Amino acid sequence: MIQQITRDVDFLKQPSIKATPKDKQAITDLTDTFNANADRAVGLAANMIGVDKQIIIVKMGLFPVIMVNPEITSKNGSYKASEGCLSLFGERQTTRYQEIEVRYLDATFKPQHQKFTDFIAEVIQHEVDHCNGIII
Repeated sequence: MIQQITRDVDFLKQPSIKATPKDKQAITDLTDTFNANADRAVGLAANMIGVDKQIIIVKMGLFPVIMVNPEITSKNGSYKASEGCLSLFGERQTTRYQEIEVRYLDATFKPQHQKFTDFIAEVIQHEVDHCNGIII
């Protein structure tokens, strides 16, 4: 079900808790909301729809990818980025990394570990920050 994007900064600043297979509805809601906002979003975190779980969705190529309990395990090549967010107004400066490695569970809760670079890495870092209660 499509959910409203929250702009409650106090809620967004709270770290999310680990997701479990009982949170499949949150994955569905996050996917539906992402698809409804695909013209203006490249990623979303569950707390952006009012769910305090560590779940993100990131557009990679033609399809969005769900990452459950994502953890950045390695990062290299810092740079300054200017980012926007559906939960905030305007753009803000932040530090990102050109290359990251992420350990996560996929939508079926199978463990994954991948390297990401460039813009996709930046989007993942933004959404993982949301999971950790960090907003740009």
